[in-house]
Amino acid sequence: MTEFIRQAVTRARVSAIILGLIFGSMSLFSGPVFAAGDSPRPAPSPAEPSPSRPDRAETKSCPPGQVYGRFRGKCVTQCRLLQVWSDELRKCVSRFSEILTDDDLYAEARFRADQGEHQQALDLLWRIKNQKQAKVLNYIGYNTRKLGRVKEGISYYLRALAINPNYNQAREYLGEGYLQTGHIAKAEAELVEIKMRCGKACNEYQQLAKAIFEFRSRMN
Repeated sequence: MTEFIRQAVTRARVSAIILGLIFGSMSLFSGPVFAAGDSPRPAPSPAEPSPSRPDRAETKSCPPGQVYGRFRGKCVTQCRLLQVWSDELRKCVSRFSEILTDDDLYAEARFRADQGEHQQALDLLWRIKNQKQAKVLNYIGYNTRKLGRVKEGISYYLRALAINPNYNQAREYLGEGYLQTGHIAKAEAELVEIKMRCGKACNEYQQLAKAIFEFRSRMN
């Protein structure tokens, strides 16, 4: 009886050893293999951009048929010539369509100006119903000046500032117009006005200050 029990225990131990070897082999071949000194690391998330190369897709990369609109701050559908994007209809329509709002026309004018299409921008700005907006007059002045009609452009900046004296962008453009006509003292006066309203850190001050510095450098 004792011998029978001893043999049974021995067989059980052998079976346990065999099973252990089998499961150990399965674990060895199915688990990840690391070189000496390595340790497992989680895979990087594909949604996180590399720190050395920031993801610029949100600001510059756009789907086919769209371009980045700086004024809107997003990718927009590039309409054909003589068409404008309608926010209400969510599609391009004729620029003469009555469905277009002043905001639609202004946004498209900003986009065309960014592309260097200043006459197209002006044509759109003239279709805006409410012409007594400082931003509209300012941008008419900007595109007029870019087309070479500097004194005419200056007159629109002055009209914009008569509506809103704190419109610093109009003051910046006005100062640049004065530089183009050789009136550096007037440009510097606009720089002082901008500084009084937003300090030296604002973009309008820095842009006009840079233009004045470059103007003086060319004079020397």
